[in-house]
Amino acid sequence: MATIKLTDIVEVMKSKWIYGDKKFGFTEEFNDNHNTIYPSLLVTPPDSVFPEVGVNSGWEEYSFLVYFSDLYTRTDQQNETIDQRWENLQDLATEWLDDFLKHYQAETTNAAPIQAFLQDESLTLERVKEVANDQLLQIRMSFTWKVFSKCFRPVSTSPNTISDLVVWLRADAGTTFTPPFNDVSIWQDQSGNDNSVRQSTKANRPTRLTYGGAKDKTRIVFSGSPKEFVSSNNCPITGNDLSIFYVAKADATTTLLQRVVGYREGGDRLNFGVNSLGRVNFKALDDNGDGDNLVTGNTELGTVNHIACARINDLTFHLQYNNNTEHTVTATAFNNSNGFNQAPFNVGHIDLGAADTYFRGHIQEIIIYNRFLSNNEKDKVVDYLNKKYKIY
Repeated sequence: MATIKLTDIVEVMKSKWIYGDKKFGFTEEFNDNHNTIYPSLLVTPPDSVFPEVGVNSGWEEYSFLVYFSDLYTRTDQQNETIDQRWENLQDLATEWLDDFLKHYQAETTNAAPIQAFLQDESLTLERVKEVANDQLLQIRMSFTWKVFSKCFRPVSTSPNTISDLVVWLRADAGTTFTPPFNDVSIWQDQSGNDNSVRQSTKANRPTRLTYGGAKDKTRIVFSGSPKEFVSSNNCPITGNDLSIFYVAKADATTTLLQRVVGYREGGDRLNFGVNSLGRVNFKALDDNGDGDNLVTGNTELGTVNHIACARINDLTFHLQYNNNTEHTVTATAFNNSNGFNQAPFNVGHIDLGAADTYFRGHIQEIIIYNRFLSNNEKDKVVDYLNKKYKIY
């Protein structure tokens, strides 16, 4: 069953008003710049409660106050009576409400109707006569809107419920930063293994930006050279097999591969990030320099976040971008049974790399397992990330 958030409701409300200005805000902000285009719509922030919570559902009730306003100037008064102007404004208000309700009743080809409805006997219409501007007519509409807002039965698997999690970096948890620029000195590992990453040099610290919308949650911003983190401990991948996930957005290409996660010790290398064509790239080499390289076919620089997943199972490399077809390759000479744990790993760069290997964009989450996850386990982690970041 689809869930509905306040941001979704407000977006629909505003889209159904096709006349003058439309705003979600407070009454004291109304026409504060004296440039409102009438007739206008003002939706004020609602009160809400969860009156019904069950194992599978949470029904939230929003109490809305909506103001419809129109001018009634001296010129208008000469051509139209006040009762006619009231009636016209009321017609626009009820038409708007009808279109808003229809949106939530409509079925689509591939989805069931969204669960939302008007509470019985909650609708009231009031003509507001004491408006500060005596040339302004206003109708105040109030109603209670009941929506399926939250599913209280777990619908995704948290990364730490899958075994062998060794690194879990989340931009929304465990960051130590210094205002006003919010430069991050420590990004704490949430896996319980203390594989945190750090940057002691202030000039080299990435910055933290907070929530900016449903698809733009808290993130760590990397602006290229010399911004990076280095792990407190050696990379915790102890054998051939591994699984790495990240959520990030690349803002620009460079001449070389930009690392989201990087590791290098002698011939051993892990390079996972975005290449010079703006495509997700995963490369792994053993002590002898044997291994392989996988590249996705998708390019979406600077527009959306993406989920990248890289896995190694013995000699077989796997790479997936979002929910697209997974790429695989068999590296017949690859043999790294002693693991990738002889040196720290980097986030946003790689040790000994050139300036063009610094990441340019933002990173929201990195998850590393010290084994190959099955397809079912991989899908659960990807599902967790997609539900959280609403990527596809």
